[in-house]
Order: sequence, then structure tokens, then C-alpha cells
Amino acid sequence: MILYPAIDISDGKAVRLVQGDFDAKTVYEDDPLEAARAWVSAGARYLHVVDLDGAKQGEPANLHHVERITQDLPVPVQLGGGLRSLRSVRAALDAGVEKVILGTAAFTDVDFLDDVLGAYRGDRVIVSVDTRGGKISTHGWQQTTSIPAEAVIEQLQHRGVRSFVYSNVDRDGMLEGPDLDEVRRIASVVRGRFIYSGGIGTVDDLAALAALRQVNLGGVIVGKALYERRFTIAEAHAALEPRRPPSGSGTRGDLFDPGRD
Repeated sequence: MILYPAIDISDGKAVRLVQGDFDAKTVYEDDPLEAARAWVSAGARYLHVVDLDGAKQGEPANLHHVERITQDLPVPVQLGGGLRSLRSVRAALDAGVEKVILGTAAFTDVDFLDDVLGAYRGDRVIVSVDTRGGKISTHGWQQTTSIPAEAVIEQLQHRGVRSFVYSNVDRDGMLEGPDLDEVRRIASVVRGRFIYSGGIGTVDDLAALAALRQVNLGGVIVGKALYERRFTIAEAHAALEPRRPPSGSGTRGDLFDPGRD
């Protein structure tokens, strides 16, 4: 399983929200590039970047920061947030990201999804399935539908989607651990690969996900727990590789200081 440290960009800063609430925002770094450098210096092999302003506005708002990250650092970057037109997707890829993450438009605009899948290799396109109470959440997590996640995943797979990010918004930023039964349920539906996001609080949470041994669970996104130093990048990598047990219990609570690694 791959660890994806999260860099959420809002107002030009690296932040984290709680349950998708823009009014519950913590700024961890004034420059997103500095946050990205910190994770890569600590050993991160991939980065997960979200343009929160773009998600809220419906079009990318922070591609200049994304381009600074991709040009400065030698690791693959996946980007989501506000990618609701083929032009926006193209701009994101031109900014140097390896993969784009589609959200709202993948559900609401069939032609757009078909256009993106037709224009780019399937392995460069991920669809984010964000849920509250098991129902699909859209428009930057600001609206929740009555549609079950499993039904949407099935529909998207019929249209050719093979890669997903599955986010439990109710757990986002809460540090209370993932819903393992939910992960198993989603794994039983996904025929390609998916990345899990939501609630990771300790290194033991990562080990529990790895212990599920779901072959289609390709990675996990971690944000707040890393920023607040609940565990290190090295400990996370060890936990996600079952043959190498984590070196610590992951209970530290001091704030972001990447220099420790």
C-alpha cells in the first residue's frame, strides 16, 4: 500500500479541514511547497494535493502552487479539486501532475467523464467518491445526495473508471480511525484499485488497513495525523508493509515539525 501525504491548499496555504468544513480550518504551512518539501525530505514517495478553493469554486484556483510543487520535487503528484472541464484537466496535467482526480463532474456530467477517459489513459484518471453517512457528497463536500456510494462506483465502472479515491467525510480530520467494515464493503465493489481517506489517527490505523489484505486497496491518504506528528513518514511506510512492523505506537501529539525526520 502507498502512503499519500495530503497537501490541501486554501488561500495559498497548506491547511486541513475537519469534516470538510471550511470554517474549521487549520493552517499548517504558509507555503504549500514547503509542506511538500517536508514530506518528501522525510521520505514520502507520492503526494496527494487538493485545491480546496477550486473544489469550492468549480474550477482550479491554485495551479501555480501545484506547478511549483511538481517542478521542485521528484515525486509523482495526484491532484483533485475543481476539475470539472476537459480544459481544467488539461491545465492540471500541463502543470505536471501525474494523475487527476475528478469529483462532482464525474457524477453529474457523463459527457465530461467520457471525454476525459477518451483523451487520457485510464491510469491517469481517478474518480473521488466522497461520502457522508454512506451517501455521495459533492461540490467540495458542501452537498450530500441520497445516492449510496456502492451504486455510484458500479455506474462509474460501467463507464470505464478503474481507479478511485474513497473518502469518509464524517471521519475526515477526526483522527478516530477508519471504518474497517466500510473499507471491506467498498473493496468488494471496486474492480480496479482504490485509495482510502478518512480518520487516520495513529500508525496502528495504517497497520489495520494493511492487515485487511485487500488486493485492490492501493493506498491511504493521511493529512492531519502527519501534520500533528502522530507518527512519521518512516513509521507509516513500515506499517503499510506488513513484513516490516511499525517502530512506534504513533501517539505523539505535537504540531507540524517535519525536521524531525
